[in-house]
Amino acid sequence: MSRLLPTSAIGESLERLDGELKVTGRAPYAYEQPVKDPVHLYPVLSTIARGRVERVETAAAEAVDGVLTILTSETAPRLADTSDRELAVLQDPGVGYRGCIVAAVLAETPEIAREAAAMVSVKYAEEPFNAELRSDDPALYAPEELNAGTPTDSSQGNVDAALETAVLTVDATYSTPAEHNNPLEPHTTVAQWDGRILTLWDSTQGVHSVKDTLAQVLGLEQDQIRVIAPHVGGGFGSKGMPHVHVVMAALAAQCTDGRPVKFPVSRQQMYSLTSHRTPTVAHIRLGAADDGRLTAMSMDIHEHTSRIKEFAEQTPAPFRMMYACPNRRTTTRLAPLDIPVPSWMRAPGECPGMFGPEVAMDELAAAAGLDPLELRRRNEPDVDPETGNPFSSRHLLECFDLGAERFGWENRVTRPRSVVEDGWLVGMGTASAVYPFMRQPANTARIGYEQDGIYSVQIGAADIGTGSWTALTQIAADALRVPVDRIRLGIGDTRFPPASVAGGSSGTASWGGTIVAAAQVFRADHGEHPSPGAQTEAGPPADPEAQNLALYSFGAHFAEVRISTDTGEVRVSRMLGVFSAGRIINPRTARSQLLGGMTMGLGMALHEHSVLDPRFGIFVNHDLAEYHVPTNADVLDMDALWIEDRDEHAGPLGARGLGEIGIVGSAAAITNAAYNASGVRVRDLPLTPDKFLA
Repeated sequence: MSRLLPTSAIGESLERLDGELKVTGRAPYAYEQPVKDPVHLYPVLSTIARGRVERVETAAAEAVDGVLTILTSETAPRLADTSDRELAVLQDPGVGYRGCIVAAVLAETPEIAREAAAMVSVKYAEEPFNAELRSDDPALYAPEELNAGTPTDSSQGNVDAALETAVLTVDATYSTPAEHNNPLEPHTTVAQWDGRILTLWDSTQGVHSVKDTLAQVLGLEQDQIRVIAPHVGGGFGSKGMPHVHVVMAALAAQCTDGRPVKFPVSRQQMYSLTSHRTPTVAHIRLGAADDGRLTAMSMDIHEHTSRIKEFAEQTPAPFRMMYACPNRRTTTRLAPLDIPVPSWMRAPGECPGMFGPEVAMDELAAAAGLDPLELRRRNEPDVDPETGNPFSSRHLLECFDLGAERFGWENRVTRPRSVVEDGWLVGMGTASAVYPFMRQPANTARIGYEQDGIYSVQIGAADIGTGSWTALTQIAADALRVPVDRIRLGIGDTRFPPASVAGGSSGTASWGGTIVAAAQVFRADHGEHPSPGAQTEAGPPADPEAQNLALYSFGAHFAEVRISTDTGEVRVSRMLGVFSAGRIINPRTARSQLLGGMTMGLGMALHEHSVLDPRFGIFVNHDLAEYHVPTNADVLDMDALWIEDRDEHAGPLGARGLGEIGIVGSAAAITNAAYNASGVRVRDLPLTPDKFLA
C-alpha cells in the first residue's frame, strides 16, 4: 500500500477551474459543438405498450420541405449485435414498451423534423400487456444476481424462530415510487460518420463506456470510434451507460453523407428513452430484545423490470451490513413488465434500500422507548455482519454525536405531535447513511512534460458537474509536486487513456489514484527535471488487501419538519448531514456534492413520483410541470459536515467518495421527523399532504 502523499493542493477549497467557462456560457456541451451543416433528428415514439408495427405511413411527412429522410425498421441500417434489446433500435417491427422509437425523421432544422414527425402515421397490431407492479403477480421471479454482483437472496441464522421469541417487533411494508433523473442538460448526442471514423459528442458519464458499447453494437473496431464529452450538465446515473438515443444518432449518421446528426432527447421523451429508478415494495420485519438489541431482521423486496431487458436493483445490500444481528434474511423478486427500461439513479440500491429499514428502526426505537441514536448505538456491529470482514473505517456513531450536537437534538420532544408553532406541527428525525467504496481498476493515466514547467495529465474521465476538472488537477499537482497552474488536464475524450464511468462515487478516488501511480512512474522514469516530450502511461496500483476489508462511507442525517395543521403541507425547515467519506480532496466541491445529494433526498421525500398509468403503460407526469423536484424555496436551511478520515485502505489518496451518500437515508430522516411532528407514520413515499389529513 502506498503511503499517503504530502499535500499542498489537496484539501484546498480551490474554485472550480471550469467555473468561469460555465457561468459565461463558454463551456461547450454536447449539443453546442460547432459542427458544420448538421442534420436534425426527431423520433416517432410508439403509442402502444406491446405489439408490433404493421405499417409506417411517411408520405405526408416526406413531402415537407426540408425533410431529408425517414428511417423505419425497414429502412434503417442493420446493427451487428442486437442482443441488448434496449439498444436494438429500428431492427424489427416489435414494440416492447410505450414510448420506444418506431421511426426517426431527419431534416434540415429541428423545427422541420418535429413537425414532420407529427405527420408520420403508424399502424400497430396490439398485444396484451402488463404495466402494473403487484406483489401477487404470478410472474415474479428471482434474478440470477442483482447489480454489482450482489447475491439475490441472503440468509443467516433462523429468522422465523427469532421473531417468534422477540420481545419487540416491527412488521410493516414500505414503498418508494418510480423516479426519473432530470439532469439540467438533456441527454444529447451529435454523431458524425465519415465512412471510416464515427465521432460522437455525447452527454455521458463515461466516454470509454460509450465507445465500447457502440463498437460492439455497430460492429466497428475500437479505433473507428471517438467519443467526446468535455462538459456534462448532470447525469445522476441516467448517463452512466449509453441508451437507445446514442445508437439512434449513430445509425442516422450513416445515412447523411458525412453530415453530423444532432439528436437532443426532449424532457418528455426522456421519461421513456433514458431510464428511471425502479419502484420498490419492501416487507420488513425486525425483532429485538427488550433493550432494543436486534435479534432478527428480514426484508422481502418486490420491484419491476422491463420485459425486454432486466435491471435488478441491489436494494437489500445496505440492510445486510448496517446493523449487528445474529438472524438475518433478504429476498428480491422482480416483476417483468411491458415498460421502459429502468437503470441507475443516484445511489442505486442503497438509496431506496435504506428508506424502509431506517424508518423501521425509528419504529423500533419508539417501541423500545429509546432515543433513535441510542438504538443505533446498541446495534453497532464490530465487523461487517454480511461478510465478517473488518471495516476499513466506520465512524457512524461519531457522525451521530457531532450531528446531534450541531443540530440541537437534545431539544427534540420524544412524544409525537407535542410541538405546535403558529399552526404548524414541528418534529425532528434522524437516519443513517451508508455507501460502499468501489475503486475501479480499469483506468490508465498518461503524463507528459511539455515545456516551461507544464505537465499534461490525460485520462478519459468525465466531469458531470461534480468538479473533476478541479479535483484531478489538485491531485496531479501534488503527485508531481508542482503548483496547480503547471498542470494541463485532459479528460472527456476517448483519445485519452481508458477510464471508468463517473458513477458509484468511485470517480475521484479511482482516477486520482491512477494519476498518483502514473506520476510516481513518471518521476522514476524521467526524474525531477524531465526533457520536453517525456511521457509515461500507467495503471492503478494493486490493492489485494482491500478484498479482505469492508470499505464503506457512513453518515448521519438530521431533519426538522413542519406540517400544517390545516392543509397537511410538509415543509423541511432544517437539514444537517454529517459524513465520514475518507479524505476530502476539495472541501468546496465536496460540500456542493453532499448538499446536492441531500437536496435530491428532499425531493424523494416530498415530491418525486413518476406515475405509471397501468392502462396505457406510460409515465403520465412526464415533464417538470408535473414531476416535481425541489426548488430554492424548498431548501430552507441545509448544511453538510464531515469527519476528517483518511482511509489508508482506500488507495493512495485515502479518499472514498461522496457523490451519492448524501441522498442515502435523507428521505428516511425526513419521514421520521414527520412522524415526530404529527404522530402519523407514513411508509409510502412521497409525503403528500393527504397522508397527514386522513
